[in-house]
Amino acid sequence: MTQVWDLARLIYEPMQASDLDEVLALEQSVYPYPWSMANFADSLSSSYEAWVLRDRDGYLLGYFLLMAIVDEAHLLNVAVSAEKQGQGLGRFLLNQAVACARGLGMESVLLEVRPSNMRALEIYERYGFKQIGRRKGYYPAANQQREDAIVMRFNV
Repeated sequence: MTQVWDLARLIYEPMQASDLDEVLALEQSVYPYPWSMANFADSLSSSYEAWVLRDRDGYLLGYFLLMAIVDEAHLLNVAVSAEKQGQGLGRFLLNQAVACARGLGMESVLLEVRPSNMRALEIYERYGFKQIGRRKGYYPAANQQREDAIVMRFNV
């Protein structure tokens, strides 16, 4: 069953250090090669834009982290809880990340995604991100291998 979200009733707020245990648990549940606690803590201490999305009961639905560099924002990480995927929350978080970048005066949003992550690729392409390059051997993969990253850009 597809959930219809009343976005006005969701809690969207800056990520805090107190959120990190939940964020890490969500990260580990949806990514085969998740970020570490140190990655998240470093992003917060670097004052990157980091936001969480919760339902009205406080359940963590998703998050994103965005790093602004000169005139381009880099979407470092975005995730939606596995059981809530396919319900429009990823698009909501992308909307928020792009609005955040726009608010910071950025001209574009850049991201990397695994070629094997077909679901994310489809979401980004549908949103309007365009493939602009490839980073060879960027991601760790199974059996001591590496996987390329597709680099994508969205002009805000």
